[in-house]
Amino acid sequence: MDREVKALIFDLDNTLIETSRASALAIRKTGELLKTTLGLDDDTISSICDKFKQKLFRECFEPAAGRSIDDVRAGHWEESLQETVGSITTPSLAAQCYSLWKNSRLEVLSLSPQICDLLKQLRSRYKLLLLTNGVAQTQREKVEAVKCEEFFNAIVVGGEHAEQKPFLSIFTLCFNMLGVEAQDCVMVGDSLDTDIQGGFNAGVRATVWISSAGGTVPEGSVKPDYTVPTVLDLPHVLEQLN
Repeated sequence: MDREVKALIFDLDNTLIETSRASALAIRKTGELLKTTLGLDDDTISSICDKFKQKLFRECFEPAAGRSIDDVRAGHWEESLQETVGSITTPSLAAQCYSLWKNSRLEVLSLSPQICDLLKQLRSRYKLLLLTNGVAQTQREKVEAVKCEEFFNAIVVGGEHAEQKPFLSIFTLCFNMLGVEAQDCVMVGDSLDTDIQGGFNAGVRATVWISSAGGTVPEGSVKPDYTVPTVLDLPHVLEQLN
């Protein structure tokens, strides 16, 4: 007989909060600043913003290198501007772009009332842990902005440890923090490569993939045990597991 689920491990970005939507809005606002400041056409603005998004996607941050994540990301804007329009007459513009992008994104990030209710309901029955990959400062700022600490027994940020999801070591840390075993846990997240693969590597009881796009698993990818369009459907999965 299968063991009863005792703990739930949640990803943060695009699982509990709509980070992609917030990022798109922040990019749009920054584009408006560039248009006002430099008087550029829409295609040039799009090119600058696309370059920034590519740099963000390829980012490899090393805290030991002596630059903060804020410095690195302001640098992304500076490089994107230089690569698109050459030298800029406003030296502080890249810093302004970064500040507007960062603050706009944090301002619109939130846990919806429905997700807050769900977490309260789940917390009454299960141990809950938030496990998020990313740079420590960036992820802690999001956690603070969305005020989610009260819902979790523990919060683990990958950037504060030697390895992040999908590596086994960070899952072992989570199990130890909660005082449970892998088979007591369900992993919930939107990324097949980190959340679902990580849960599979760690041997959790089940993995739940949050896929708002419809849930077709690419060829060669790890297969989740369950696929749902929103985390709000998690209670139905837990009913089946228990």
